[in-house]
Amino acid sequence: MISRAAVLFAAGASLLAARDGKPPRFQTSDRCIACHNGLITPTGRDVSIGFEWRASIMANSSRDPYWQASARRETIDHAIVRADVEDECSVCHMPITRYLAKQQGDKGQIFTHIPFDTEKRSGREAEDGVDCSVCHQISSQKLGTRESYNGGFVLEPLESPNIRAEYGPFTVQKGQQRIMQSSTAGFQPNENTDHIRKSELCATCHTLFTTAYGPNGEKIGSLPEQMPYPEWLASGYRTTKTCQDCHMPQAGEPVPITRVFGVPRDGMKRHVFVAANFFMQRMLNRYRDDLDVAAQPTELEYASQYTIQYLQTQAATISLENLQTGGGHLTADVVVRNRNGHKLPTAFPSRRAWVRFAVLDRDGRAVFESGAVRPDGSIVGNDNDDDKKKYEPYYSEITSPDQVEIFEDILGDEKGQVTTGLLEGVRYLKDSRLLPRGFDKTKVSPDIAVVGNAAADSNFTGGQARVRYSVSTGAAQGPFHVEAELWYQPIGYRWANNLKPYDNEPEPARFNAYYDAMGQATFQVIARTSASR
Repeated sequence: MISRAAVLFAAGASLLAARDGKPPRFQTSDRCIACHNGLITPTGRDVSIGFEWRASIMANSSRDPYWQASARRETIDHAIVRADVEDECSVCHMPITRYLAKQQGDKGQIFTHIPFDTEKRSGREAEDGVDCSVCHQISSQKLGTRESYNGGFVLEPLESPNIRAEYGPFTVQKGQQRIMQSSTAGFQPNENTDHIRKSELCATCHTLFTTAYGPNGEKIGSLPEQMPYPEWLASGYRTTKTCQDCHMPQAGEPVPITRVFGVPRDGMKRHVFVAANFFMQRMLNRYRDDLDVAAQPTELEYASQYTIQYLQTQAATISLENLQTGGGHLTADVVVRNRNGHKLPTAFPSRRAWVRFAVLDRDGRAVFESGAVRPDGSIVGNDNDDDKKKYEPYYSEITSPDQVEIFEDILGDEKGQVTTGLLEGVRYLKDSRLLPRGFDKTKVSPDIAVVGNAAADSNFTGGQARVRYSVSTGAAQGPFHVEAELWYQPIGYRWANNLKPYDNEPEPARFNAYYDAMGQATFQVIARTSASR
């Protein structure tokens, strides 16, 4: 690892040239990886900040082929305001180049940087995604306010012509400050800056309101696209856990945060940024050469498996209650409990979770099944997968195999029609995503409201959803075996397949080919239970 870090450090040396005679506002990650790797705990675990970060979705935000394809679609659908679309879509996926453009009075661009030209500093800045010098330069100003959302973070002015403040949770010795300052061309760590540990820091990029455009480029509305922070504020987790507590788990052992004169620290947070998009980590790994991915295959494989483990142990539980049989009939309550501090799933609306419920007779033959998934990632019986103009309602009771309980949000355009065009969406036609504990759906802001049948269902409450399954067993013989599973898909079948009409453009064509080839890697079971009666 040390030799790899040294290579990265040397490669970054050529990038230290000042822009317009001034030190760079941001540094690319190679400057940080050089020192913040080779971090081994006393029990031998490698928790290197740089290597764990580069396998994260944050590090690959601009490489993300789904984002690139979706952004291309939006520029085609809204060609009149293409510059505004690219500016809006680059806010959190290409934050460095977008911030620098705004400083010059310009708009953020996407496709002038793709493919990435790493011979140029701007190419490296665009490719680096949400890198170290973005998050660690964000000051405490305006955090937690509406003004800070949509990437509206504030960077402190220069402390001097050659020094830029960089924030972290630990006190740093003067000698270590000087080492970092010299190796990064002016970045100076500030001592024990507590705001770096708070949810409000994450909220600046993970709370997004998107502008909807009409056919002539006119603004027709605003959509609360991603609301994990407001959801957390409305939950019982607000006073007990921050975003970082879950998504940046502690190393659990004293460990240096730098291999250069580092001293063991308690409470070091791992930079895995574990969340839910195992599928994109799998895709980045499979097509790493095409996408110029810096993370090594073993790192991405670990990251995807760690994500799945996190989902299966921390995201949700599923249980069967009140199972009854008799008279050719079977009934059971399926209870899904959300263990997150926000909705499940949250953020980008392509994500969905659903219940697979199956009844088998005494010989193991299927008597009933709802929520089966096809190899292409579509759900049997889901109206939206079968017809892009429709969507599956939320059910308080399921009686037929073609009814499926899906925890999802469905976008509607100005005419009230279903859409996956992000910049066409002005409202939600359905929002039945699982609520966090403590969330009172009758008292929250419209930005995070429950929409559709789930809003009136007394069994859909903060922390859990209960749905009754009432099915005919006919002449089948018991005892019956009942299976209940919660499945999760980061990019739903409909969201992916609605990019097919844009196949004449390189980014959608590439993503569509990748998605189709990934097959069953697009979905994952995250909780299961069973019972017999």
